[in-house]
Amino acid sequence: MKNWNKRGLVIKVNNNVPDWKSHAMTPTPCHIENSIWRIYFGARNEYNQSQIGYVTLDLNCPDQVLETHTHPVLTPGRLGTFDDNGVLPSCCIAEENRLLMYTIGFKPGGTTRMDLFGGLATSPDGKNFERWSESPILERNRINPFINTAPWVIKINEQYIMYYVSCVEWLNKDLPRYNIQIAHSSDGLEWKREGVVAIDFVDGENALARPYVIYEKGLYHMWFSSKGESYIAKYATSRDGINWIRNSDFEFYGSLEGVDDEMVCYPVVILNNNQKFMFYNGNGYGIDGICLAIEEQ
Repeated sequence: MKNWNKRGLVIKVNNNVPDWKSHAMTPTPCHIENSIWRIYFGARNEYNQSQIGYVTLDLNCPDQVLETHTHPVLTPGRLGTFDDNGVLPSCCIAEENRLLMYTIGFKPGGTTRMDLFGGLATSPDGKNFERWSESPILERNRINPFINTAPWVIKINEQYIMYYVSCVEWLNKDLPRYNIQIAHSSDGLEWKREGVVAIDFVDGENALARPYVIYEKGLYHMWFSSKGESYIAKYATSRDGINWIRNSDFEFYGSLEGVDDEMVCYPVVILNNNQKFMFYNGNGYGIDGICLAIEEQ
């Protein structure tokens, strides 16, 4: 793997905005045209609840934000629903007449610290979203009895593949262990899960978070977050989308003091003009915004 040139925070929190007091969490890209991309993220309001906003960037000048949409395109769900205390973007898929946004829904837990599940919202224009369902598309079931969240979906030959985070146990009320598993769907709405694991733990890991997958030239590429003492970004490849091999040449650590020296998490990688752009969260799960690193050519 090539070296990456870190550019620091390129999407910065504006805490003067009521709906954006902190964080720009889980950067989620959506291609608009040419080198123009929209990056959705979870911004927290004064009640520490996440809601979804976005910025628009031209990757030919990635340090300059073209548009900042601070009014939320999706807010927490109704009281009692799975995302009534926060909603985050996880994945966007553009279809012929709509945009599918797979989401992360948050509720405070009871005997455990939190509950997280995967949801789905749709939009005709990328700016006005409605939930496809007020219930999660990734709920507990016989295969996955704990947390199921952070869905990343790709469409190959009219079939949908989902990579998602699934908790396998709680070590204590504040510490879940979760790996990355696989689900399949014919319509992107209803999902079949059989407990197939894409990325499992290696020594020293207790959490594998937020998979990001692209398919390019016959090869699947996955970037994901790995947590031991703290989060770092890792990378794996697959020929069939099922069996994955970790690439130890890529382990992306923090190095910028006060920005990402405590953690690197939730990376997404965009190819523009044969160059890779990585957006990710640093310290405090993106408490100050979204960082950028550009692969050196």
